[in-house]
Amino acid sequence: MSVKSEKEELITLETRKVKALEKIANSLDSLTVWFEEIDKDEWSSRIQYYLAEFHTKIVKEGDNEDKPTPTKGKS
Repeated sequence: MSVKSEKEELITLETRKVKALEKIANSLDSLTVWFEEIDKDEWSSRIQYYLAEFHTKIVKEGDNEDKPTPTKGKS
């Protein structure tokens, strides 16, 4: 592989990286606009429900894993 083709390959790879990052940024921008436009009053109870479920299932269960479990015979 020549030095020139190696440089061209690196440039092509960097160009693909930039295009991929731009697509990700556009998707995040679209999500941001969607979140800003939803009727928050209508979604309030639904969001509270899902956040409570997330907290119960993920956060609290994760806390239990961090705590040491008592062993038999020790008090």
